[in-house]
Amino acid sequence: MNLFADIRGLVLSCLEALTADGLLPDGLDFANVAVEPPRDASHGDMATNAAMVLAKPAGLPPRQIAEALAPRLMADPRVETAEVAGPGFLNLRLAAGVWQDLVQVALQQGQAYGRSDLGKGQRVNVEFVSANPTGPMHVGHVRGAVFGDALAALLAYAGHEVTREYYINDGGGQVDVLARSAYERYREAHGLSPEIAEGLYPGDYLKPVGEAMKAKFGDTFLDKGEQYWLAEVRDFATEAMMTMIREDLAALGVTMDVYSSEKALYGTGKIEAAIDRLRDMDLIYEGVLEPPKGKTPEDWEPREQTLFRSTAHGDDVDRPVKKSDGSWTYFAPDIAYHYDKVTRGFDLLIDVLGADHGGYVKRLKAVVAALSENRVPLDVKLIQLVKLWKKGEPFKMSKRAGTFVTLRDVVDEVGADVTRFVMLTRKNDAPLDFDFDKVLEQSKDNPVFYVQYAHARIRSVLRKAEEAGLDVSDAALAKADLAQLAHEAELAVAKKLAEWPRLVEIAAKGNEPHRVAFYLYDLASEFHSLWNRGNDLPHLRFLQEDEAASTAKIALARATGVVISAGLGILGVTPVEEMR
Repeated sequence: MNLFADIRGLVLSCLEALTADGLLPDGLDFANVAVEPPRDASHGDMATNAAMVLAKPAGLPPRQIAEALAPRLMADPRVETAEVAGPGFLNLRLAAGVWQDLVQVALQQGQAYGRSDLGKGQRVNVEFVSANPTGPMHVGHVRGAVFGDALAALLAYAGHEVTREYYINDGGGQVDVLARSAYERYREAHGLSPEIAEGLYPGDYLKPVGEAMKAKFGDTFLDKGEQYWLAEVRDFATEAMMTMIREDLAALGVTMDVYSSEKALYGTGKIEAAIDRLRDMDLIYEGVLEPPKGKTPEDWEPREQTLFRSTAHGDDVDRPVKKSDGSWTYFAPDIAYHYDKVTRGFDLLIDVLGADHGGYVKRLKAVVAALSENRVPLDVKLIQLVKLWKKGEPFKMSKRAGTFVTLRDVVDEVGADVTRFVMLTRKNDAPLDFDFDKVLEQSKDNPVFYVQYAHARIRSVLRKAEEAGLDVSDAALAKADLAQLAHEAELAVAKKLAEWPRLVEIAAKGNEPHRVAFYLYDLASEFHSLWNRGNDLPHLRFLQEDEAASTAKIALARATGVVISAGLGILGVTPVEEMR
């Protein structure tokens, strides 16, 4: 049940009645008519822009439309008042029974309350993390992993069929650097001094890899040129790193459905097939690019290259796919990989990338548009940096990694649930400060604690009610006399519950899981406010001498708990039963 959609349906039916009566002209498009919470809650429960968006096409003053619409809306028993405001907005106040009935619906539907068929089974591929397999994941990867996983869960909750995918960047020069770094740890395992030259990976995390290589290869590769060991060591070390990455993701509660390998694109004809597909569309040609911005003629050497005509699909410049020496550019395997995703039949592709990939967005969008013939949209979500703080100071170093703070450092310090929630307290394209001390504070300023505390309070109410002999099953609570929920503080909680289905659809349409975290904080705030009012007003406390009153109030608490649990589930956070 989406109450906002229901009231919008009422608005549309009233507009159709006005049209039938000749008060509005035929043929008006109602698509942009919206019903939403007013910016100022004191103005009412809902507001509609109907008169504002229809005034120009109808050739009528907006207030005239609003004044004709208001009495039609108030004829419905759900609408107590419909007041015209400003140039023609309509502010609606709904009857208390509407909010009381909604509590019952939430209890009856349980975890299904708020679920949507918005996606209609649309197949969505969410590719995220895709860290180079050269070491443990760092804190920047944490944010991308949490965002991507929560987005996938949100889209599934909103009716999409979602695939979580990790693209292993194992085809570039960085895996050769990994192999050479691991080889030095292999030498170290044999009692030799490792030569960690500049450019190699210095972290201690490669020591176990060296030991494992010793156990598998013995001294076979000692004192041999890299032509004898590079390929085998590269494969061994890459698989070891991917095992570590999978374990890191599991520690964060992330499980991928598909792992795709860049290396598997080379030598298999897949890159050639993708380029040939573009060539058949007259989007591949031989040419010379203009010098990059900032280059002078003296340091620019024009070279003929194989280019993708990406400007035909919205890019700023055409992009090289093959170098003048005949080797593929970094972009070529990305073209093949996205072609593979298109051919797998996805209806929407979402790439979650680091903010440093901002210059890559247009070319990716262009190539997906071309290869899918504009059938499959690509949404690229850029993840901004995370700044770590501890004891008021920047926190930067990890001994194990050598140069950065790892995912495990963060999870071991504060736990996966806290990590995940905090990473979603800012929109993905905004920088985020992660303060190890503040995220563990038990205060209203800590959104993780504030939301979890609300859930723990609700569980406490249910336990005490059971101890008092009350039946607190959802079936029993759904039969409560909810007309007893009449206080403004109680109705405020119910009104916030009503926003949940609408919020899910808005967040899913925008690919914005952070909205769920924001909503949960607001819902928790309304619940805590009600709880605190009960300290001064005994009749607002959840356990009353009158059993019917208790059951109604407990029903409201339980419905709140259902929604908090569902929202935390999307975020990948386990709701707590009690606070310690």
